[in-house]
Amino acid sequence: MAVWQPYRAALNFAYTQSSIRNIQRIFKLQPRQTCRGLNAQSYLNYLHNRRLHTMGSINCKEYNTTGSTPKKEKSTGGAVGSYQSKCSTQSPSTTMSTEASSPDSEYTSAVRVDCNVADLKENEMKQVDFDEDTRVLLVKQNDRLLAVGAKCSHYGAPLQTGALGLGRVRCPWHGACFNLETGDIEDFPGMDSIPCYRVEVGTKGQVMLRAKRSDLAKDRRLKNMVKRKPDDQRVFIVVGGGPSGALAVETIRQEGFTGRLIFVCREDYLPYDRVKISKAMSLGIEQLRFRDEDFYKEYDIELWQGVAAEKLDSAQKELHCSNGYVVKYDKIYLATGCSAFRPPIPGVDLENVRTVRELADTKAINAFITPETRVVCLGSSFIALEAAAGLVSKVQSVTVVARENVPLKAAFGPEIGQRMLQLFEDNKVIMRMQSGITDIIGNEEGKVTEVELVDGTRLPCDLLILGTGSKLNTQFLAKSGVKVNRNGSVDVTDFLESNVPDVYVGGDIANAHIHGLAHDRVNIGHYQLAQYHGRVAAINMCGGAKKLEAVPFFFTLIFGKGLRYAGHGSYKEVIIDGSLDDFKFVAYFINEADTVTAVASCGRDPIVAQFAELISQGKCLGRGQVTDPATREDWVKKLGEPLPQVR
Repeated sequence: MAVWQPYRAALNFAYTQSSIRNIQRIFKLQPRQTCRGLNAQSYLNYLHNRRLHTMGSINCKEYNTTGSTPKKEKSTGGAVGSYQSKCSTQSPSTTMSTEASSPDSEYTSAVRVDCNVADLKENEMKQVDFDEDTRVLLVKQNDRLLAVGAKCSHYGAPLQTGALGLGRVRCPWHGACFNLETGDIEDFPGMDSIPCYRVEVGTKGQVMLRAKRSDLAKDRRLKNMVKRKPDDQRVFIVVGGGPSGALAVETIRQEGFTGRLIFVCREDYLPYDRVKISKAMSLGIEQLRFRDEDFYKEYDIELWQGVAAEKLDSAQKELHCSNGYVVKYDKIYLATGCSAFRPPIPGVDLENVRTVRELADTKAINAFITPETRVVCLGSSFIALEAAAGLVSKVQSVTVVARENVPLKAAFGPEIGQRMLQLFEDNKVIMRMQSGITDIIGNEEGKVTEVELVDGTRLPCDLLILGTGSKLNTQFLAKSGVKVNRNGSVDVTDFLESNVPDVYVGGDIANAHIHGLAHDRVNIGHYQLAQYHGRVAAINMCGGAKKLEAVPFFFTLIFGKGLRYAGHGSYKEVIIDGSLDDFKFVAYFINEADTVTAVASCGRDPIVAQFAELISQGKCLGRGQVTDPATREDWVKKLGEPLPQVR
């Protein structure tokens, strides 16, 4: 099969027409969002009609809220916050005009950096120093120089070592993407964008940069956000305080929505980074939260903490909440996520049998931990394994009981699973594989003291941690009009709308298409994907036409070994490049059609980010490209090439 054949012909849009580009620029759309075969006028009409249909009129009906609502100060409205920057660059063969280089109070004077235009080749990146505290990433693409912040806004990874795509750079660690023209974050994880710099080129090719003064004190920035305007009577609701909901409320304000915005969060805590829960159980809400309370107040986001959705009436456009409020909405985004699943084992409800899903769980676990505690973790999921790895140095013993013969077999295959098994045993974790728990035995105080395995063996246990999967939180959708699948997921369109107009669904509960080789909808509980859903849903709720184009990307850190994985799909073969013993390897997962469906790695960044970028461009990778060690990574060179046209 052709290696660079697009996996969907529909992605091959007619974006070469200058008229289409102008429309895209007006509506801030990407080329792939155009509809193939539409001319400029018909596409403009399409967007105009969609905007009228999706936004509606604020005068078309009354907006009522039954019950008392929290008191809040009225906003004066208006644009606030940081900027959405635009790079002002020029071809290396010319100089900046007098107007472009004139003083600007918002920007610093031009600073010459240690780089000449001739130092950079096409599709090459270079990190330079703006000053002693500020690093900048210079990129040459399409014979232009672009400059953005040098660190990923998520965990600070150096973007210079990331994957350079067409008009964006992807983080080497966890796959977040940033637009090279604006610095805006376009794929996740992370909440913030990165600074963008103005580039000037002197007559002799010397590169000079101008920074926005407000960006010099930090390596991340918040996009422009608006506040509520009293005369805007529309109501948007976001349900779910996880990463998807948190990203959605911010994007809604960034997209210019000035109506009432209600953020319903079941937990009593501010929205926080759940990924860290099982990895670092001692962290408090101050180290985990995305934003502080003042942030939500500043941008008029009504934060309802400790409130759950109890019923959705889509016919009346009403949400019934656990605090007694019934709120009418114009549009609603549901991202209620999962709850930990407790298997039906006798004794599973004893006091010191815990799950690891929320901050309250880790607080309870920490209360049980002493140097004499004997911990048993049931399951070989990422949650169970991360918990075991994090606790083994703090307690007397940790035992993992799992059904498979090696951990993580389903995700990474038997070879990597065997190496992970050895890693845990080397770090003094007792691994009881091909086993399970049939009984949880407690004392008169209602606390577990032993667990019985399938072979009749009894293990002493002071704390049992369940890593036995999760269930989707969609029970409140019963009789709502929203169609729910047997597993609790909800089918959505490529714009994240459910079968009911104005009801959008994303995150763990969404059954959605992904960017890759999977033609059917899939239900994937990835942190990165959840945040991406939040952004896409918010844009479309505000009248945009943003289509899902994310590639699944997940990561874990176990005993200091960072594992990355991008892609999705079944596989018949795994090709390992590198050393499993040294934890420096790349794994290519090959399906029945001899196509690479996913890539995993450890100690070999940014190969997984590069594969994610390749798939996001509509390209694919064949088995023949990864069998020969001498040419195994030649495919990376294709990242800077345009997608071939299909007639």
